[in-house]
Amino acid sequence: MNQAVATFTCETITTSFQFVGVSTTANFPNAFPEAAINLQLDFESRVHEIRESKKRDVIFSPYMCNNFVATYFSCVEVSEIKDVPEGMIGFSLPKVRYAKIQCSNQTIGEGYERLFTWMAEKGFSQIHLNNTMPVEIFYPEDDMHEFKAEILIPIGENK
Repeated sequence: MNQAVATFTCETITTSFQFVGVSTTANFPNAFPEAAINLQLDFESRVHEIRESKKRDVIFSPYMCNNFVATYFSCVEVSEIKDVPEGMIGFSLPKVRYAKIQCSNQTIGEGYERLFTWMAEKGFSQIHLNNTMPVEIFYPEDDMHEFKAEILIPIGENK
């Protein structure tokens, strides 16, 4: 593991998002991570169709998941949701507080473990499907096997 890529630094941020992208729904956990990887590869060939993208080289992957099925998105952040290409979806996530960890595409599993441990230590709990969802963010680099990734989990404080 490249320690410079995966720092495992945790923090909280408050932000909102506007996305345009594609999605897939598949059995969870059996079909993952292959379903997510295939979706991202397909999306790479179509990202140029999105006019209002802020950064085409940063891939946002919000998702909804339970113990048997997951819907996973591959998106770019946009300044405005308009002229959504055919077969894609545009949607917004409202401003919420997230727990965030910086890891890598190769250390995502460890990133989740460390983030949930940190959240418990700080007294945070995940908010489930209350107008928001977790987001994975990828910063792919050409010809790089390992690159920066971030995990954002919507949170509230334990009472």
